[in-house]
Amino acid sequence: MQLSNQIEEVLDTIRPYLHADGGDVELVEVSETKDVVLRLTGNCSSCSMSEMTMTAGIEESLRRAIPDLGQIRAVKEGAL
Repeated sequence: MQLSNQIEEVLDTIRPYLHADGGDVELVEVSETKDVVLRLTGNCSSCSMSEMTMTAGIEESLRRAIPDLGQIRAVKEGAL
């Protein structure tokens, strides 16, 4: 299975929680070195808890499912 598809599968398990708060996450890019760029959208892009959502929720879930990922970072909505 392609890495981006694996990442999307993991994100699909998290999305219902983000949707409940009016937000979402989208996969922007996966580099050759397995670095991942995500974008938090909707309420998640401006929420004061978005940093915690990113590190404690999304990043932890991705690393648990796909341990060999490189850096995981989020960009603001409208960036890239």
